[in-house]
Amino acid sequence: MYDVAIIGAGITGCSIAYELGKYQVNAVVIEKENDVSVGTTKANSAIIHGGYDPKPGTKMAKYNIKGNQYTKELCEKLDVPFKQIGALVVAFSEEEKKTIEELKERGKINGVPDMEIWDQEKLRKEEPNVSEKALAALYSPNVGIVSPWELAIALAEVSVQNGVEYKLNTEVTGIEKTEEGYQIETNQGTVEAKYICNAAGVFADKVNEMVNEKTFEITPNKGEYYLLDKSQGNLVNHVIFQCPNENGKGVLVAPTVHGNLIVGPDSQPTSGNDVSTTRQGLDFVRNTALKSVPGINFRESIRNFAGVRARTKEHDFQIYEDKKNKGFINIGGMESPGLSSATAVALDIVKMLGESGLELEAKKEIVDERKIARFRGLSHEDRAKLVAENPAYGKIICRCETVTEGEIINAIHRPIPAVSIDAVKRRCNAGMGRCQGGFCGPRVQEIIARELNIPLEDVPQDRKGTDIITGETKDGGAR
Repeated sequence: MYDVAIIGAGITGCSIAYELGKYQVNAVVIEKENDVSVGTTKANSAIIHGGYDPKPGTKMAKYNIKGNQYTKELCEKLDVPFKQIGALVVAFSEEEKKTIEELKERGKINGVPDMEIWDQEKLRKEEPNVSEKALAALYSPNVGIVSPWELAIALAEVSVQNGVEYKLNTEVTGIEKTEEGYQIETNQGTVEAKYICNAAGVFADKVNEMVNEKTFEITPNKGEYYLLDKSQGNLVNHVIFQCPNENGKGVLVAPTVHGNLIVGPDSQPTSGNDVSTTRQGLDFVRNTALKSVPGINFRESIRNFAGVRARTKEHDFQIYEDKKNKGFINIGGMESPGLSSATAVALDIVKMLGESGLELEAKKEIVDERKIARFRGLSHEDRAKLVAENPAYGKIICRCETVTEGEIINAIHRPIPAVSIDAVKRRCNAGMGRCQGGFCGPRVQEIIARELNIPLEDVPQDRKGTDIITGETKDGGAR
């Protein structure tokens, strides 16, 4: 029997696993996909928010502020791409100028530091490509951009090194309360645990209802995005928001940590599995974004994608130990600022587990830092040294992102192995460039098959079942 079972390996589940790995606790993460960070964690705006937007007194406000600082610290320790570039909430009318003043006051209450209101002159000086119709902007310097999937993977990998177990391709189908804790039924058999942390994202309400009546309901909400080539990456210097409305923080324009430009999202009701993109949604994103930054060249788009928010009617995180089922802790409704808050939420979840009776004895020694060799960012001297140590680092596989065979092999053999083309992409950026894997994809597939000693046709694009090869052409192509 495990001490703790964490259901879900998104940013929240991986953050909890990372914190539990510091203690003498037998913990397991149960994830239905073949990798961590496959859901909303890999499909969002990649922003570490400042904390001025949540209503004072909410869990969102509390954890956003704490998570903003803690996430920066973790990114530095775990070698995760992060840049603190600040954000601007732009006002286009006198009414919206009042809104950004209100946001500033809300931010003060929440504890956001060093906010300023920029007039039109200051805004144009700092952001010359922002629309001339913009009248003013709220500046929040503590906002950052991050690689969310790399953060989740880093937290997961370190937790594995500290003894946390991961059961991938394992879907929870039922939960039964027992005298000692819980019996979790999955498609891979039964898992027993004294405590459960429900971090199942857009399906957290369904997991909760396996042991309880409905106490909260998630209404999935989809947001669609454009990812533009690096040629557009320097168009703005900060995260550019429009004034928030009833649909959320609105369409943003922002650089990414990898040098691209991200634009989106829209907001539309959907189902938990719907990550399709639509003409209507993308047209809305495009037209809305051009109001903020008229010079965006959408011909430079290299990828469209969508993510699903775990929204609730309370518009706040659902974080609590169930009153009727001791040891069952819900972490639901983790919509924005969920990414910004997850690391701080995890600290409190560990405290809640301790208060519920879990013995928390700190380990004397833990792995608490990580370093990744990224060939593209190395000096010529360091590249030469790395190639001398391992010649595989001298062979470029992804030309767009300058990713070597050595980096791909490393990704496949890390604590949580990459078993798909997109899993490799999430770990070392192969296929993330302008051609989106058109050149390197087949070679990455070959390397995965070779390193894992599996047939080429068993290497998927991403999730299990996303087959690339379905048969030989001479046999008709289908199997």
